Amino acid sequence: MHMAVTLPEIILRLTLAVLIASVIGYDREHKNRPAGIKTHALVCAGACIIALIQEKIGYDAIQIAIQQPKLAGIVRADEARLIAQVVSGIGFLGAGTILVQHRTVLGLTTAASLWAVAGIGLAIGMGDYIIGIAGAIAVVLVLVFSKRLIQVHAMKKLEIQYKHKVETKEFIQHYFEKHHITVTNVNFKVTQKPEGLIYVNIYDIEIPRSLNYADIIEDISMNKNIMRIQMVSI
Repeated sequence: MHMAVTLPEIILRLTLAVLIASVIGYDREHKNRPAGIKTHALVCAGACIIALIQEKIGYDAIQIAIQQPKLAGIVRADEARLIAQVVSGIGFLGAGTILVQHRTVLGLTTAASLWAVAGIGLAIGMGDYIIGIAGAIAVVLVLVFSKRLIQVHAMKKLEIQYKHKVETKEFIQHYFEKHHITVTNVNFKVTQKPEGLIYVNIYDIEIPRSLNYADIIEDISMNKNIMRIQMVSI
């Protein structure tokens, strides 16, 4: 049976939604992602508000039907209508966090986390605390601990432009072996430029999780013969 939501209950639900979303947003902001604490908190609070409105609409419809039985067949409140609009509508905000740079797609995890906090906000707004809190724990576990629990060697393409073919190739090969980077494929080409022959190798590599992409690029770029290096997703 629907019951009117009291002001203390409304404050509790909104506070809980903001706190939970802030924890999730902290992970995104800490990793310098497009949407951080404020964005996640606002999305979750907004979804919570809409769920509270939906619950109020349902309560009012029942009260009208009780007080005026003749209107019972006319007054209707679909509890899923507003919620469905949130679930589909949050996509525009998630899409805004997705970027494509150098053939690399960035922001998918942040878009997914925004969609998830909207669901958490709806659950808390409807008073389903168990679902909301359990969902929040699941999201935090995925964001924070998934990489530690599941060890996956990331597959990347590494493009290196260099001069002095023999000595530079030996340097690159030695670096890969030293850091346990597996080369699964390599493409080679050479171009003639005013400064001489420029060699370009494009490596398909598997990188251990213990390695940082930025460190790899910086280490290799320190070699005097390296003219350009960039890493892109396959």
